[in-house]
Amino acid sequence: MAPVAKSATGKWVSRVGASGGGKAYKKSRPGNYYGILAVIVVLGLVATLFARYEYQHPGAAAASTPPAVGTTWYAALAVEACGKPLPYLSTDPNYKGGFTVQPANVIKISPVSAADAGGHATLSQFAAEFPGLIASSSELAIPTATGTANPATTFHNGDTCPAKSKYAGQVGHVTYAYWTAFGQKKPTITTDPTSIKFVQYLRVTMAFDPTGVTPTAPQQATVNAMVKAGQTTTTTTAATPSTLPVTTTTAKGSTTTTTTTTATSTTTTAPKG
Repeated sequence: MAPVAKSATGKWVSRVGASGGGKAYKKSRPGNYYGILAVIVVLGLVATLFARYEYQHPGAAAASTPPAVGTTWYAALAVEACGKPLPYLSTDPNYKGGFTVQPANVIKISPVSAADAGGHATLSQFAAEFPGLIASSSELAIPTATGTANPATTFHNGDTCPAKSKYAGQVGHVTYAYWTAFGQKKPTITTDPTSIKFVQYLRVTMAFDPTGVTPTAPQQATVNAMVKAGQTTTTTTAATPSTLPVTTTTAKGSTTTTTTTTATSTTTTAPKG
């Protein structure tokens, strides 16, 4: 079959496409065409540089968000598995990071950089800084006193509770419960430790329990030690007095007395119920 000759219109379209729009089209471009292109390029470069800065300086925007570097807060921690409280985490007096575990499972929150300050002061970050501790949405691993893995206290979603535990044979899951105020009766429960941001006098429990089990709050001894630590801390920010409950027992027959201690919050008013 003989080739079909191109029409005049087809030839014109081909010439325009080959020439990039033709002279008439080029002349019709707005006068600020190249200026707009330049602005787009500049904005792209600025966005790229800003993103790179944010990546290299994580938390720079959070430097002014409590707890800031130089702040000292305290929290009470508990760890339980299958309904049984586990021993306190080991303390390391020589550790100089933003989170320090003190006696009685008291956590001292004292950010040293943007990495553990402001919005980055989370339970997940605490676990990341504690040697051997794993706290994720699917695993809870409590290390030995030397920071090495301990199979007996390593739990994954779907594992079953040991035979001699409270929930023997039941399937467990990693959960986290926390209380932000002393008057808070029911905890907030989550499976995401990154969502738990420290506040002054936070109480938090890391747990491996069957579905439907509410983790137990930190022991009163831990809470008392936390409040006492907050009383004696001095920082560069103005102190705010707060009344917090502390329970003590007086060895006088069988009499138990409950006292109220005025604590001093170093950077924020203590949570109120």
